[in-house]
Amino acid sequence: MLDVGKWPVFALLPPEELRLIRQACVFGSAANEAFYVTVNDEVFALGTNCSGCLGLGDLQSTIEPRRIDILCGKKIVSLSYGTGPHVAIATADGEVFAWGHNGYSQLGNGTTNHGLTPALVSTNLLSKRVTEVACGSHHTIALTTDGEVYAWGYNNSGQVGSGSTANQPTPRRVSSCLQNKVVVNIACGQLCTMAVLDNGEIYGWGYNCNGQLGLGNNGNQQTPCRIAALQGVNIVQVACGYAHTLALTDEGMVYAWGANSYGQLGTGNKSNQALPTLINTDKERLVEVAACHTSHTSAAKTQSGQVVMWGQCRGQAVVSPHLTHFGSTDDVFACFATPAVTWHLLSVDGDDYLTVAQSLKKEFDSPEISDLKFLVDGKCIHVHKALLKIRCEHFRALLNEMEEETIEVHQFSYLVYRAFLEYLYTDTINLPPEDAIGLLDLATFYRETRLKRLCQETIKRGISEENAITLLSAAVKYEARDLEEFCFKFCINHLTAVTQTQAFADMDHDLLKNFISKASRYGAFKN
Repeated sequence: MLDVGKWPVFALLPPEELRLIRQACVFGSAANEAFYVTVNDEVFALGTNCSGCLGLGDLQSTIEPRRIDILCGKKIVSLSYGTGPHVAIATADGEVFAWGHNGYSQLGNGTTNHGLTPALVSTNLLSKRVTEVACGSHHTIALTTDGEVYAWGYNNSGQVGSGSTANQPTPRRVSSCLQNKVVVNIACGQLCTMAVLDNGEIYGWGYNCNGQLGLGNNGNQQTPCRIAALQGVNIVQVACGYAHTLALTDEGMVYAWGANSYGQLGTGNKSNQALPTLINTDKERLVEVAACHTSHTSAAKTQSGQVVMWGQCRGQAVVSPHLTHFGSTDDVFACFATPAVTWHLLSVDGDDYLTVAQSLKKEFDSPEISDLKFLVDGKCIHVHKALLKIRCEHFRALLNEMEEETIEVHQFSYLVYRAFLEYLYTDTINLPPEDAIGLLDLATFYRETRLKRLCQETIKRGISEENAITLLSAAVKYEARDLEEFCFKFCINHLTAVTQTQAFADMDHDLLKNFISKASRYGAFKN
């Protein structure tokens, strides 16, 4: 099942229909248009249908899904859309279909009449197998199995790569310096095009007034130009925003260039960059970059599945990569992009495959195949001995010496002990800061250094004037020096409010004495 619940356009679909969805795309100026493909290879559309972009044969909007008969059974492998909007797809057979807005011949049929139904794009492509399509605002790019690139449509800035600025009514091979070279990945900004070669080189052409071609200047280019600044760097994927570009290297690093008024380059500032700039994500190696020509939002995914985002995020300018709790880059665009479209065709494996981490998380506290249960405050927590022994030295020693199937725990509360066991399954904790104090106590007792650090981070994120003294007391008690210093400085910075809380009035005498002494050394009581 593909989770499309974050996109409101799907909100009226009944659960039995949602369970059938295997591919989906949300697009349009307000993210009010959508396609989806079911497990039976049926294709449906719904939404406002601007310029006939739903391919239903008319201009009627539809709040309920309508089937696109001509596409059923076609097996879509790539889909992209423009801002007209127009839509292009590539099928498993290597065919290209296009429909919707056609004011600049972006449908590739030689006319400027809007296309109300999907039509095969045939000129110069009949003997080719297309594997990927990409759309700018009003131009279309297709990549073939031979590594050739074809382009058509709007060409005011040279984005079709033909050497002129005349619109291109039908597909034309982009040759010039791409002749005899093999392209493996394509992407489009609003008015520019990028291509990655099999040797890791990257080329760009079209509009360049924001430096989005990465050439070190702001001049438009009517034919492909290699980004010389990335000489010796092996690029494996490119993604284009409205006027910025992201490129992923084979070593898992990200370069960015182009417009930056919303911080979409992730450089820590809002200055445009005409040359590729290495982005510091402060994370492990990245495996995917994401951007969409309709927005100024950027996202990336790490090798372990963490997702970071930056740029325009729900109206805010996030100028450096920000770690999220999302499981995919798609979630970033659903929740934070404007408009909240999909940046590529969403797809899910038909077998609902779960990773090892997902499988372990699913089995936590599930009685079905557990072989051990903890009884805490009269409540059961179901776990697996093997996993506990693998993940925790305390349990390795304990469980090797006993055969019981139930262990009673009296030292910690149910909430805290369940959070600890869940951490062993998921590597994360999900507790409010006050409860994280109890978990910090447990982590100290069991000598779980990483858990102790996670608890401290949780407490730091949740500190307030009301609970600062309580958290400071806990930090002192459990010898969490870094947390103690953090809480102390917070108390000093909010001294008036903190000293008026009940927690301050109830403060332990020795702790109060030490607090006042240390605060005076910091000059907290000077006029």
